[in-house]
Amino acid sequence: MKKIITLLLLMVTPASAEKLSLDAVSSYFNKMTTAEAAFIQSNDDGSQSAGQMYIKRPGRIRFEYDPPNLALVIVGGGQVAVFDPKANAEPIRFPLRQTPLSLVLESTVDLARRDMVLGHKSDGPRTIITLQDPDRAEYGYIQLVFTDDPMQLRQWIVDDNSGNKTQIVLSDWIQDQKMPSILFNIQAEMQKRAN
Repeated sequence: MKKIITLLLLMVTPASAEKLSLDAVSSYFNKMTTAEAAFIQSNDDGSQSAGQMYIKRPGRIRFEYDPPNLALVIVGGGQVAVFDPKANAEPIRFPLRQTPLSLVLESTVDLARRDMVLGHKSDGPRTIITLQDPDRAEYGYIQLVFTDDPMQLRQWIVDDNSGNKTQIVLSDWIQDQKMPSILFNIQAEMQKRAN
């Protein structure tokens, strides 16, 4: 009787999923042209914000925050620009290469070839990959969380090596839709806000 129960449990219990390969994840990013998703951002201080994220590969991403935040982050032309609606000053700008996010916005992602993978594991339905640019370790790391059926980026955590972690959880993912390049034009956004 014990053997029958064990056999039945094995039949109804789903097998633990294998982790996605680095090649599969690289291919996922390389095939992506555009993506749009809702996001919830959680910060170390316990604060949360929500909004809409837009990606246009390679090298471009935009985070539009919902009220009451109303901040805007644009990545384009190798630069990151943070627009603060409370300040009349120009946006805070710095090179994209100074953030771990640059690793997945490259024109060709090849995680297996580059010496950037700090961790690669599965916790069942999710694959978790931790990346750090070996040439710029001082800028921190990014941890990516994927589901595999369908394969989709669901979450990431950025640690900037100064004790700050930012977690982004994604939902309502739409991929490969037409997206205007003006969304990622920092100069155009600055001119729009100046008028």
